[in-house]
Amino acid sequence: MASTRIPLLLAVIVVAAFPAAKSAPTSSSSPAFKTVYAFGDSFTDTGNTHSTTGPYSFGYVSSPPYGATFFHRSTNRYSDGRLVVDFLADRLSLPSFLPPYLSLAAAGAPPAAEDGRHAAAAAHGVNFAVAGATAIEHEFFERNNLTVDITPQSIMTELGWFEAYLRRSPPETRAAVGDALFWVGEIGANDYAYSFMAADTIRQEQIRTMAVDRVTTFVEALLKKGAKYIIVQGLPLTGCLPLTMTLARPEDRDNISCVASVNKQSRAHNRHLLAGLRRLRQKYPAAVIAYADYAAAHLAVMRSPARYGFTEPFKTCCGAGGGAYNFEIFSTCGSPEVTTACSSPAKYVNWDGVHMTEAMYKAVAGMFFQDGSGRYCSPPFSAVLDRKTKGH
Repeated sequence: MASTRIPLLLAVIVVAAFPAAKSAPTSSSSPAFKTVYAFGDSFTDTGNTHSTTGPYSFGYVSSPPYGATFFHRSTNRYSDGRLVVDFLADRLSLPSFLPPYLSLAAAGAPPAAEDGRHAAAAAHGVNFAVAGATAIEHEFFERNNLTVDITPQSIMTELGWFEAYLRRSPPETRAAVGDALFWVGEIGANDYAYSFMAADTIRQEQIRTMAVDRVTTFVEALLKKGAKYIIVQGLPLTGCLPLTMTLARPEDRDNISCVASVNKQSRAHNRHLLAGLRRLRQKYPAAVIAYADYAAAHLAVMRSPARYGFTEPFKTCCGAGGGAYNFEIFSTCGSPEVTTACSSPAKYVNWDGVHMTEAMYKAVAGMFFQDGSGRYCSPPFSAVLDRKTKGH
């Protein structure tokens, strides 16, 4: 990874496209939550990519074939279709997908937007996640000369956006914070990616400590603002991403044929994050703080891909045809060299080498929202709904 132009979980930021209308719910509905606020990085971003800065290789999210499976056009989601947060909206029977915050801000909403579509969508929640976001603030990377191709937003930037949104909202919106569901999508993978370029000067343990601290500080800030229902995702198995597998040494593999060292890093991050959430549960016993174990869900698929309908767990669906993983770092999905994708995205786990297919996001969402064992979401999502319904 000598090149400073290597992108990981990043995105060139483009003008946000407003999400398409939502399909009919794909699972049983629940009236428990009428409003959802989402945060995170490109795994959760539904269109906040709104800048001309970003990485060299993933700057084509506004181009085909992004969005081809469900929306039939790009909505600036890093997938062929819907993300986990979109399936959450389905699960809760929200009337629309969560609009990206920056599209609302540009339209002047809320509360005085003349565009009724934006205002109506915002009534059911807002998505503050932005592709390329880090847990650690941008200034840290600047100080360590790790600013090339970096998105300047962090999780604390998203907190600032949320605060600005509330200030501009009517009193009833601010008063209803305690009734909303807060979805904190995975964040932190970009921090490790940037710091890898300075492995001799910045230890992984330092990044882990700082990243987990920022996420838990962010969650506590939400609690202090009155949030009572929060679900926090851990990192996926980033060692199973085609980009990581292309760059890593061939001998650095684990028992599922992914990059052992990187998966070890993701699991260590998740253990420390879960410990931090447990401390917050003790400090705020009246709140529900659930942990969505992305790594466990990802592992379940990688161990038994056929069980979830996948025939290709490693190759990229939208790639230039290079190497063992159909991935070329400078000829990525949506670029002039890659204008089409595989014919059956639903059979692939990986979409563009860093992000997942809609089918994979749907599989993960099923484990988060439908499995009642607590193996993938703890406490189970059904228990979160039950707590909200009973009001305690």
